[in-house]
Parts: sequence; C-alpha cells; structure tokens
Amino acid sequence: MRILIAEDEKTLNRLLKERLEAEQYGVDAVENGRDALDYLESAEYDVAVLDILMPELDGLTVLKTMRARGDATPVLLLTAKGSIEDRVSGLDAGADDYLVKPFAFEELLARIRVLLRKPQKVPSNCCRVGDLEVYLDTHTVLRGGKEIHLSGKEFALLRYMALNAGIVLSRGKLEEHLWNFDYAGGSNVIDVYIRYLRRKIDDGHEKKLIHTVRGAGYVLKEDG
Repeated sequence: MRILIAEDEKTLNRLLKERLEAEQYGVDAVENGRDALDYLESAEYDVAVLDILMPELDGLTVLKTMRARGDATPVLLLTAKGSIEDRVSGLDAGADDYLVKPFAFEELLARIRVLLRKPQKVPSNCCRVGDLEVYLDTHTVLRGGKEIHLSGKEFALLRYMALNAGIVLSRGKLEEHLWNFDYAGGSNVIDVYIRYLRRKIDDGHEKKLIHTVRGAGYVLKEDG
C-alpha cells in the first residue's frame, strides 16, 4: 500500500514517514501543497494524508484540485484547527476523514486502515444506487433524472452512504467518519440529517433507498 504524506512541519513529517514505513507501508513525503499535487499526478496512492496549513498550496486547495480532476484517492486531513466550521469545510471539499492535532499515531493508523478498506475507484466519479446518481466532483445529485439540491452537510452524509452502498452504517460510524465532532453524548444529529435526506431523496418515490436497520444504523440500497 502506498501513502502520500504532505506535512510542512519537518519533524512531524519525518516521524510519520518513519512510523508508517515501520508498518510496512510505502511512503512518499512532501512539505508543501504544490509538490503534493505533482506527486499525486505522477503516481497512484492508496491514501493521501494532507495537512491543511501548508506553504505554496494549502491542503484544501490540493483536495479541491484532486477532486476537480477526478482523483478519488481517499484523503485524510490533518490540521491544528478544531472548530466545527473547519471540519465541515474539509468534508464538503471532498475529504474522507479528518484528524485534529495533536493526535495519537495509533489513531492515525486506525483511520488509514479504514480508508484502505473503502472503494478507491469510482467510475466516472459517480455513485449510482437505483435511479439515484451522486456525482462526487460536482456535488450534483439526481433522482430519476431530476436534480436534488442538498446542503453541504446533507451531501457529505449522502456521499459517504453512496460510497458504502449496501453496507449498514451505525450512527457512531457516520458521526466519526463524516463530522468527527466531539459529541457530549445523546446527540441525534445523524437522525436529523437522515430525515432531511429522506424528504429530499425518497419522498414522492415508491421505491425507498434510505433504510433503517433497527438497532444497527442506516443503509443506502435498492430493495429487490
């Protein structure tokens, strides 16, 4: 497995490279966003770990450029910024996960393992479930050929479910891999956004695509 590290803090960059190589990953490491884009264009990676605050080009610009040119490489963002707005901005830009500094290396490894289990190639940058089309590059969503307008958070949720179509996703998994917020507990934010999506995706259609699996979570799939 090949991983790209883009981190401008030299010590952290070196430590991440050494630790990941010790785990038997192939690792390329760069210290600015422009070099990151060059590496991503010239080689295929299984995961890209991007710091947001980098010289030349910041991590969000690198990420947006990747997605605009159809690069579906799973991306984990690293940043010292921990506000909800910053996390949402990263996820809306197309990130697959988000880790706030300082972090434990074991957590980084666990998140990379999750990303490596995800589908890494999305034909035509579009996920299709029944008559639902989710375009990952333009954030366009169509049901039966009719465009559906979603907020950034709604699209982030639908995108993750579409990439994992047919897989039951628990509320905890959705929280962790979409927003990564430090909830105080008892939050029903996932249920709220599922209701929003159902109104926009399923209402008015005989075949429902968003299903509740009692005691387990939610799944996006076409019955039958």
